[in-house]
Amino acid sequence: LSCRNPLQSLLSSMKQACQILTRDPEGGAARIPFETFSFLYLYLASIDGEISETETNAFLQEIQEQADKHCGMVLIRHF
Repeated sequence: LSCRNPLQSLLSSMKQACQILTRDPEGGAARIPFETFSFLYLYLASIDGEISETETNAFLQEIQEQADKHCGMVLIRHF
């Protein structure tokens, strides 16, 4: 049996992506545009195959609501 948590693995990958793609200075909020975040999240979730489309859409809706409060930017603390 695997103890792998697909959502935790995906969120860890998303955190790393934010840190790589951000234009914020080192140690900053690591913001990226929601469109970029959404594209990467959907792509990685589809590769994983263990996270349902319903879960994915619900998560992205929550993230978009947070991003809308921050000029369309996703911060790591949002997830």
